[in-house]
Amino acid sequence: MISVLLCAACATGVALVLVADRSDRRALEWVGKPLASVAFVLAALHWGALDTAYGRWVLLGLVLGAAGDVLLIPRERPRLFLAGMNAFLLGHVAYVVAFAALPLHGVAALIAAPIVVMALLVSGRWLLPQAPEDFRLPLLVYLCVIGAMVVAAISAVVAGTHWLIAAGAIGFALSDLSVARDQFVRPALINRVWGLPLYFASQMMIAASVALVAR
Repeated sequence: MISVLLCAACATGVALVLVADRSDRRALEWVGKPLASVAFVLAALHWGALDTAYGRWVLLGLVLGAAGDVLLIPRERPRLFLAGMNAFLLGHVAYVVAFAALPLHGVAALIAAPIVVMALLVSGRWLLPQAPEDFRLPLLVYLCVIGAMVVAAISAVVAGTHWLIAAGAIGFALSDLSVARDQFVRPALINRVWGLPLYFASQMMIAASVALVAR
C-alpha cells in the first residue's frame, strides 16, 4: 500500500508540473516537482535502500536528482541551472558506482559501448554548438558520465541483474535530452510533456531496483 501511495504521489507531482507549464501557474511547479522527487526518494527508503551498498549509492543518486529537480525550477537563472546540472551529474556518477559494483557482462559492455558512444557523439554535435560557452565543458562531461551509466546498466542486466536497472538508466538518459533541448535548443511544452514523465518513471524504476538487488 505504501508503495502504491508513493507512486501515486510521484504521478500527482508530475501532473501538477505539467498543469503549471500549460497554464503558466509557476507556483504549482514549486509544489509538484518537490512532491514527485521526495516520492521517489521515500520509495527507495521504503524498498530498503539503506540495507545494501548498492541501495545506498542509488539513494545518493536519487537525493542528488531531487536536488537537481528543485534547482531547475527557476529556468530563467542560468547559474541555478548549472548547479542543477552538476547535481544531476553527481547523481549519474553515483549510479555508475552502484551499477559497476554489480556483476557485469564484459561482452555486453563491449557491444553496448560503441553504440552508446555513437549516440553521444550525435547528441554532442547537436547540443554543444547551441549551448553557451560556459556550459560546453560541463555538458561534455555530463554526456560522458551518462554513457558510462548506460553501459554499466546494460552490462549488469545482461549479467543477470533485474531489467529495471537498464530501463531506468536508459529512460533517465533520454529524459536528459528533453531538458537539454528545452534549455539550449528550443523551449517548448512538448519537451516537458514527454521528458518529465519519462524522467520520474525512470527514477522510480531505479529506486525499485534496490529491492531486487541482493548485495
